[in-house]
Amino acid sequence: MANKSSRRDFVKRSAALVAGAIVLPQIIPSSALGMGKKIPPSDRLVIGSIGTGSQGMSNMRDFLKLKDAVHFVAVCDVDALHLAKAKETIDLDYKNKDCRTYSDYREFLDKEKLDAVSIALPDHWHGIIYSAAVNKKLHVYGEKPICRTIKDGQTIVNAVKQNNIIWQTGSWQRSLFNFHRGAELAINGRAGKVKYIEVGLPDGNKGIGTPPVKPVPPELNWEMWLGPALKVPYRGISHWDWRWILDYSGGQLTDWAGHHIDIANWGAGLEHTGPVEISGKGVYPVEGIFNVPVEYDFLCRYSNGIEMRVANASRLPLGMGTTWHGDLGWIHVDRGDIITASDPKILNEVIGENEIHLYKSDNHWKNFVDCARSGKTTIAPVEVAYRAISVALLGEIAMTTGQTIKWDPDKEEIIGNPNASRLLARPYRQPWQLPTI
Repeated sequence: MANKSSRRDFVKRSAALVAGAIVLPQIIPSSALGMGKKIPPSDRLVIGSIGTGSQGMSNMRDFLKLKDAVHFVAVCDVDALHLAKAKETIDLDYKNKDCRTYSDYREFLDKEKLDAVSIALPDHWHGIIYSAAVNKKLHVYGEKPICRTIKDGQTIVNAVKQNNIIWQTGSWQRSLFNFHRGAELAINGRAGKVKYIEVGLPDGNKGIGTPPVKPVPPELNWEMWLGPALKVPYRGISHWDWRWILDYSGGQLTDWAGHHIDIANWGAGLEHTGPVEISGKGVYPVEGIFNVPVEYDFLCRYSNGIEMRVANASRLPLGMGTTWHGDLGWIHVDRGDIITASDPKILNEVIGENEIHLYKSDNHWKNFVDCARSGKTTIAPVEVAYRAISVALLGEIAMTTGQTIKWDPDKEEIIGNPNASRLLARPYRQPWQLPTI
């Protein structure tokens, strides 16, 4: 009872405060973050955050490390505890109490005078809120996957192009040495001509069942959390386990596609296209609300003959990560600074002056800020992120229907299969709808 009382008191204090108002695994030198360089206040990027849970807070802290390059002024979240923690973090960093708070993204976007916004939300909200922020002509740092459906992704990409804003996807592996090096070696043929790619993503969550209905915590606006998704009782899944429910996510498949499929595309020159044929199978829970695939395995064929197999890691010889197979060998990359090859000599190859040199970034958040100020393209722009997640979403459709999907990557439509085409979008609960430009 004492714990419950303390928790209620904390919620009340947090609500009053609101009313009043994967971190890189190495230490980054201050010089890499632009610290020590005095930037005129007029040149600082005025920024806010929508979504201040685990990933939202992580991104916020990385932006705060940039010191004089950015100025955080406001945060928005449907959970009063998350909101209070975010405000406290910013106010402590700036040694004031100026950070403003919002519980509704629409009010946040309407009232705040921002240059940019960092957004980290459950996937089912991405289409609406990403598009809304872009249509306010704000530069966006948006978490991957950028969309829950192909239709959402198309809408976001079109909005970014029409509004001519800078977009950075939170696919931060691109800003790490081993992923950049592996992709650059692969695209320059150091393992020979790439013919086949294996992408290993985490094995699916094995939890099967239905958590009991619970009272909605006083700090959480559950109705707003659900938004365009089907209205259902609260079962305590709002801050992590939503990943295992198809209404909000595609599980480990879509959670990780924006990382390892993105790297696979980067090293094979597939960033601006998609497969032409997708087939595969998934293993799904037979009961309970957790209904994303616990195992998945699908094959994508591209018009240039490259084949890409995407599967949960335990199904692949090298497990997690991306492996490019060429006619002379293979190159593999994964988290933990892993980069290996069929012949270690491949890793020491020098990329010549006239060969392909991939975009280089040493800090993903600083790259976004620099590009927002200069107008240059980021290392993880919107279409590149969309093409990566679209591979996973097409694989999801192939597994759901049990059919081979024919895809036109130029028109971005399924060929000759109306039933499968219906799965390119998900119905939104009224009154929510995708914004129009």
